[in-house]
Amino acid sequence: METTAFLSNNGNFTSFAYRDHNIRFRTSSHLLRYTAIKEWDNGYLVTTAKYDNLPAEEEEYIDLIPIHQNLYFDPYTFLAPIKEVRIADA
Repeated sequence: METTAFLSNNGNFTSFAYRDHNIRFRTSSHLLRYTAIKEWDNGYLVTTAKYDNLPAEEEEYIDLIPIHQNLYFDPYTFLAPIKEVRIADA
């Protein structure tokens, strides 16, 4: 079973991809890229990101539970097999 999900961004959208699902949600237009995944905790991500309007990388927090609930996914079932999140194309 695949246990790795991937985080990426393109324009004003962030993508969280796992298996055959790619969940996109809006993010800041100033986000250039995610630079590191610091922590994955069953639907809660701590990352670092580079923004075009800030001099240094910033810590970013993403809670995937409400995003999945708004899409009528059972987030606990969907996210449970994920053991690691990586930055796509890193």
